[in-house]
Amino acid sequence: MTQVQGPASPVGPADGGATGSAGGDGVRTPPTYVWEPTTEFLAASYGLPREAIVRFDVNTSPVPPDMAAVLAGPFFPVLSEYPPSDYAALVAAGAAAYGVAPEELLPTAGADEALDLSARAFLREGATAVVATPTYAMYRIVSEQRGARVVGVPRLGPSLGFALDVPALAAAVSEHDARLVWLCEPNNPTGSYEPPERIGRLLAALEAAAVAARSTPPVVVVDEAYAEFVGHSTLELRHDYPRLVVIRTLSKAHALAGVRVGFAVARHETLAPIVSFRAPASVGTVSAALAEAALRNPRLAAENVARIAEQRDRMSRELAALGWAPYPSRTNFILVRFSSPAAAAAAAETLLRRGLVPRQFDGDHPFADCLRLTVRSDEENTRLLDVAREIPA
Repeated sequence: MTQVQGPASPVGPADGGATGSAGGDGVRTPPTYVWEPTTEFLAASYGLPREAIVRFDVNTSPVPPDMAAVLAGPFFPVLSEYPPSDYAALVAAGAAAYGVAPEELLPTAGADEALDLSARAFLREGATAVVATPTYAMYRIVSEQRGARVVGVPRLGPSLGFALDVPALAAAVSEHDARLVWLCEPNNPTGSYEPPERIGRLLAALEAAAVAARSTPPVVVVDEAYAEFVGHSTLELRHDYPRLVVIRTLSKAHALAGVRVGFAVARHETLAPIVSFRAPASVGTVSAALAEAALRNPRLAAENVARIAEQRDRMSRELAALGWAPYPSRTNFILVRFSSPAAAAAAAETLLRRGLVPRQFDGDHPFADCLRLTVRSDEENTRLLDVAREIPA
């Protein structure tokens, strides 16, 4: 079976998006996430007006929902006070939207806080986490910040849809006595989707191995940032595998990335350790009100998903017609492969000079010969396609 990188091994810089090194005093600085350059920086670097820059690199939606009525207020409590400690209204809206009990849901400052809290709750220094690679770099970062070792298990190759290698994942967990497993479904950056039943087979294998070893199975964290684009979730699997944590966000389908609201969802006994690490009032009053309104009006996200899916299919079709090689995607972005890393870098530079910002990958990344393109508005996508006609694949 073709794989996107070598055998199971500690995840290194090839995952991208992180830095960390030993300082002059011998103390190792923890890895940190490297943010994308700002729009203002890119505009100045390429001598373009700020409004000419279009972000095809950050997987956000092009237009936010109309929340004018919410922003007009009033807010309770008033903005001079802290948010309510229980976020009761937001929790009720989230529980109804995801079909879970209120005590199974924790609001967080975006999905990234939920990831960080999960690592803090379930990883100790010297522990091992297993991650299906290549994927979102934050899983490695938050694990290594806890002093944990990260073992990467490559996904299967493109001919197999970048599927999870379930036997290899289960074997890595057993071999390294992993305490945490990170999954991203649908996966970033491949855009591939793993049906919940395959996740269920992995969970069953982990449970069986733990029973045989008379040990506790690992916590499995499934990041479902893009779940609305496939219409399926692994949430129901928590009934059979109690140590499942599902992460949700309002940044993608709900088009509220600037609001920074996410959730950790798990059975109460699994959620409790995560809650214990949570900082007070990490979600602001305005953000909580906007997120509640979005969750109580699911039509807004559904319409956004439909628009993006239509544009995604159009972009994939037209890029393929130009000789580019887009992989199938079930998300709001497309991974496109070029003939070589040099060809991908040249394509990126041409796009950047026109104000169109793709996501690039480091030279040692499995996708060094690829660009990842966020699906944006019809007008913005047309701009990209027009420039793409000038770029050899």
